[in-house]
Amino acid sequence: MLSVFDNGPFAPCPDPFNMAAYVLRSAQDAFDKEALLVLGDKTVDVWTYADIHRAVLGTATGLLRSGFDAGDLIMLRLGNTVDFPIAYLGAITAGIVPVPTSAALTERETSTLVDMLRPKGVLRDPAVPCVEHPRCFGLDALAAWRDMPPASVHMGDPNRLGYVIFTSGTSGQPRAVAHAHRAIWARQMMFHDWYGLTSDDRVLHAGAFNWTYTLGTGLMDPWTKGATALIPAPGTPADHLPRLLADHNASIFAAAPGVYRQLLKTEERFHLPYLRHGLSAGEKMPEATAQHWRTATGCEVFEAYGMSECSTFISQPPPDPAPKGTMGRPQRGRRIALLKDGEPVPRGVEGTIAVHRDDPGLMLGYLGQPEETALRMSGDWFLTGDQAVMLPSGDMTYMGRDDDMMNAGGFRVSPIEVETVLSEVEGITAVAACEIEIKADATVIAAFYAAPQALDEALLRAYVSTRLARYKQPRLFIHVPELPLGANGKILRRSLRARFKRTQ
Repeated sequence: MLSVFDNGPFAPCPDPFNMAAYVLRSAQDAFDKEALLVLGDKTVDVWTYADIHRAVLGTATGLLRSGFDAGDLIMLRLGNTVDFPIAYLGAITAGIVPVPTSAALTERETSTLVDMLRPKGVLRDPAVPCVEHPRCFGLDALAAWRDMPPASVHMGDPNRLGYVIFTSGTSGQPRAVAHAHRAIWARQMMFHDWYGLTSDDRVLHAGAFNWTYTLGTGLMDPWTKGATALIPAPGTPADHLPRLLADHNASIFAAAPGVYRQLLKTEERFHLPYLRHGLSAGEKMPEATAQHWRTATGCEVFEAYGMSECSTFISQPPPDPAPKGTMGRPQRGRRIALLKDGEPVPRGVEGTIAVHRDDPGLMLGYLGQPEETALRMSGDWFLTGDQAVMLPSGDMTYMGRDDDMMNAGGFRVSPIEVETVLSEVEGITAVAACEIEIKADATVIAAFYAAPQALDEALLRAYVSTRLARYKQPRLFIHVPELPLGANGKILRRSLRARFKRTQ
């Protein structure tokens, strides 16, 4: 049996269609229902569906009156506040294309993104670093727009450009991932096969508003189902999350594995009577962490695998749990294969995870980079770059990447980007960045550098802090006499990882 899993056809997206209107359709029948609670230690900021709907449609009007037109790109440089999802949906309502970006990026990094896309404007929190732009709108403008008359929804082809997100490329240059409006329609596949989501759920996502994992799993999907989203206020420590889960009757908890590890340090057991299960994505959760969670809560945790180009499409379904140690199986409506040299491998044999080009959740391509897009295709399949083995049941075991991309708390990081920055440091003759395992359930980014003598680590940390987002910054700086090279002159990062492991 070949490693091809065709989980049935998926209903086509309606035409005409608008992603924001689809997400907020529950506002038609549940105006007074709580859509969002921002949870502080002593205060709770409550937004009903009516509040969100009014703010989004008013924001759309504000954007249109400010000179933006359907199809224009607008970059979001906003912090961890409700301004982010309102601006995002407001732009999409008007047919404008939002480009959400991580608030952790430096001014230098945003300059690269602006040069790539040439957005017509920027929505910016002044506390978030950003290169200067002639059409920049601050928080006061965003707040004023919410009270404007509602805009008409821009309906159109579901395959038209809806939004753009950035991901790291193997070349060290960021890639602009272009998604169609229909991408939100495809997320229904997760509701049964990962979330177990209903309109009665109260979903607490531990991430920041301006992280795409939070934006999708923590906000867009609960709102699409008419459920209630719970988001911790900025700066909430991980050890406060169990109390927030209990106090606000959360039924589903979502976070990256690192957050699970942090909150599990606080107590041996938690009393969470309303919690059904947890959700984990962004990186593989170690089985030890999953078992610790089960013991502490009495609840299961379900993982999902995905990427910026297709969100999550392989998951552990709550009604039919996947075998321990696997990352789950393709969701209903998906067509997934494991390929080698362009052909499906037999089940039980390692291959590259590939998504069929007709998947409604698959990106349109890398904006302005047709060659990069073509390189990721093999016939009718999009190659993810990740390796797995498919069991006879269709469940899949993750085997790692086929390149040297790193994972930092759920963010993909190119080693070349880190190396380019550090290569500019005086005294460094060669540098290699790679992800290393510091203990059984934790990895960090390390920079191995060759230099006549070891450099001051504090100076290296200060240097990268102004040039790389925090999640991209190495946590370890390791001086080596020279870097291992292969016959073709390429750095052997795997050798560095193995060498580090032997010394521990």
